[in-house]
Amino acid sequence: MHIFYLIILFTTFFPGITIFAAPRNFDEKQIELYLQDTIKDNQVLYNGRIWRNRYARIKEDQFLFSRDFIEGSLTVRGETFKGIQLKYDIFKDELLSPVQDGVIQLNKEMIDSFRLSFGNRNYKFIKIQEDSLNTTKSFFDVLYEGKTSLYVRHFKKIDKLAVEGQYDKFYQINKVYVTKGNKFYPITGKKDLMEVLKDKSVEIKDFLKKNKLRVTEKLPDSFIPVIMYYDNLMH
Repeated sequence: MHIFYLIILFTTFFPGITIFAAPRNFDEKQIELYLQDTIKDNQVLYNGRIWRNRYARIKEDQFLFSRDFIEGSLTVRGETFKGIQLKYDIFKDELLSPVQDGVIQLNKEMIDSFRLSFGNRNYKFIKIQEDSLNTTKSFFDVLYEGKTSLYVRHFKKIDKLAVEGQYDKFYQINKVYVTKGNKFYPITGKKDLMEVLKDKSVEIKDFLKKNKLRVTEKLPDSFIPVIMYYDNLMH
C-alpha cells in the first residue's frame, strides 16, 4: 500500500493518534509495519507529541528525582500499563516516555495517574481536577490517603543568572496540601497544619512535642505521621 494512502487511512480511523512517532529514515515497508504495531499496541498509551528539550543550557534539570528515565506505570483512561519508562518534567508538569528515535510528551488529558519507582520507594501521582483547587489540572504526589489525605505538588523554577552570574539554574520547591471534608488546604508549616486540624489541636501539639517532630514543606514527608495520628484520633 502506498504510504500516502496508509497515512490517510491511519489518521481517518485513529484520529487520536499522532504519526510523528514513526522513526525517521525508514522505508515504506518499515513505516507500514511500525504504524501497524502502533495501532495494535500503543494507540491509548502513546498519544501525545514529540518532545524537545528547550532548557538544555540551564544548569541542573527540570525533572523530578532524575534526568534519566525511571521505571513506572501509567493509568490512561482506566487502563493500566506497567513497566513503562517515564520521566516527570515538574517545570512544565508533563510526563515523558521514550519511543523509537525520540521522546514523546504524553497526552496529559488522558492520564488518570502514574507511579514511579525510585530509591527503593514507590511513588503514586494522581491528577487533581480543576474544580478542586480552582487551577489547571496538575499531578500531585500522594503521601497519605485516608479520611484526611496528604499531597504534595513538586515544582521547579528558574533562578536567573544563578551560576557565576552567567547561567540560569533550576531549583525545586514543594507545596503541601491536606484534604479534609473534600476541601484542599495549603500547608506551609505547623501554624497552617494546626489551623486545619484545630478540632484536635491539643492532642496534635502533645503528639508533636512528645515525639520531637518538626513539620516543614521542605520535607513533605514530615507531615505524614501527624496526619496518620489525626486520622486515628477521628476513628
